[in-house]
Amino acid sequence: MAITAAMVKELRDTTGAGMMDAKKALTENNGDMEAAVDWLRTKGLAKAAKKSGRTAAEGLVGVAVDGGTGVAVEVNSETDFVAKNGEFQAMVAKIANAALGVSDLEALKAAEVDGKPVETVLTDAIAKIGENMTLRRMAKIEGDAVVSYVHNAAAEGMGKIGVLVGLKGADNGIGKQIAMHIAAANPASLSEADLDPAVVEKERQVQIDIARESGKPEQVIEKMIEGRMKKFLSEVTLLGQQFVINPDVTVGQAAKDAGVEITGFIRLEVGEGIEKEEEDFAAEVAKVAGS
Repeated sequence: MAITAAMVKELRDTTGAGMMDAKKALTENNGDMEAAVDWLRTKGLAKAAKKSGRTAAEGLVGVAVDGGTGVAVEVNSETDFVAKNGEFQAMVAKIANAALGVSDLEALKAAEVDGKPVETVLTDAIAKIGENMTLRRMAKIEGDAVVSYVHNAAAEGMGKIGVLVGLKGADNGIGKQIAMHIAAANPASLSEADLDPAVVEKERQVQIDIARESGKPEQVIEKMIEGRMKKFLSEVTLLGQQFVINPDVTVGQAAKDAGVEITGFIRLEVGEGIEKEEEDFAAEVAKVAGS
């Protein structure tokens, strides 16, 4: 029986399976839709699809460094319990190492781990562990030296916050200290030049409104705004922040004193920016009771 595009679409809509999986299921079952659904379920593919709508805001950030290249990946799960699972952690480590050889997230999804594309490895893990999982982000950095740090590590090279720092010059131990600072202080950018102009303008408008409320002369207001913006930029840029290891100097000065230059950084925190769904407990009980 000829397998049409419409049949593939119908099966995909029913199960949430990928296009090639849906086509193969129909081919294997001579176009029988019900049998194709069962085939996908036995392969764990339909089961994974059913879970794909659930919010996955837990998980781990994995980091890997090879010479002057470092990568960080965020792999999400629905619960923190799964993030503590040894199989999940091993998968994150393999994905992070695979990321060293690719340039972006889409290429990583297609990269092979243990003979399978990363996307398939995730699908298999969803079917086996029983929770939705997503490969959400990947970031890469290069430098003369790249240093990694994981805050509250769950296992080697992975935890809730992963940091990478790129340095120009040989690292003499300052790299890890800077990475720890980044984990704690969460700077918005490396320097003022890298900061989103919209963020700067928004803060300037806020400071203008606050200063004008004071009723002071325009010349005084201008100086107030200038001073407050300078303070704001020192608080949100890495090079301008006071170094947590030694608050008497900025991070930029600490790096200079150590004979290196910070060329960039990456900080990934699990679940940041994901809106978690919270359901009223009484409503949840009522829903279960009525089902």
